[in-house]
Amino acid sequence: MHESGGYTEHMRDLSHELVTGMPVYPGDPEVTISPALTLDSDGVAVTQVHMGSHTGTHLDAPSHTVPGGRTLAEVTLDELVGETRVIRADRDGPLRVHQPLGVRELGLDKLVSLPAIVIVATGWSRFFGEPEYAEHPYLTREAAERMWELGMRVLAVDTLSPDETPSEDFPVHEVVLGGDGLIVENLAGVEGLGEMVRVGFFPLRLGAVDGAPVRAVAFDA
Repeated sequence: MHESGGYTEHMRDLSHELVTGMPVYPGDPEVTISPALTLDSDGVAVTQVHMGSHTGTHLDAPSHTVPGGRTLAEVTLDELVGETRVIRADRDGPLRVHQPLGVRELGLDKLVSLPAIVIVATGWSRFFGEPEYAEHPYLTREAAERMWELGMRVLAVDTLSPDETPSEDFPVHEVVLGGDGLIVENLAGVEGLGEMVRVGFFPLRLGAVDGAPVRAVAFDA
């Protein structure tokens, strides 16, 4: 909770904590967080962090999968903050492992428009750190194409990927990143969010790279 200018703003953290040994996408660098300097030995405490650019709750820039695509340095904060539609894929009950989520399952056949930022909530973040987390539901290409047609430009999910894991191809990435959009993966704490909420995704400023961990925040949630 933050008080400023006579009003109170509530914020909900939608990010997973970065810790040693946390889940990463198969083949990505493992996460190690350890002391580099200590107060006893060096007079200051400094922590060494080793991880990949797609660790934890993170942003995929187009260059992640698109040759010549935009890098993180070309992504603006304006694109990552705004009114957001939350689509609850688990509104009728828990989802199955590796369940495909198409246009009907997401209710996209009943929508006429979407804001630029869309969160697809599956409830799968409850398995974070467990083997089941890699067996998450995933979006179909048709669902991604429909959301793009409706106006979505930033797709955020509470799973390891909007595509199936493992996968030989990445159709949702192709649709979104191939259209110069953005993807945020591994959201946490989306339970209880309303249908519309203002969110912000704030990536580390790593420069001309393919992605970065983000601090994801829902305002007044």
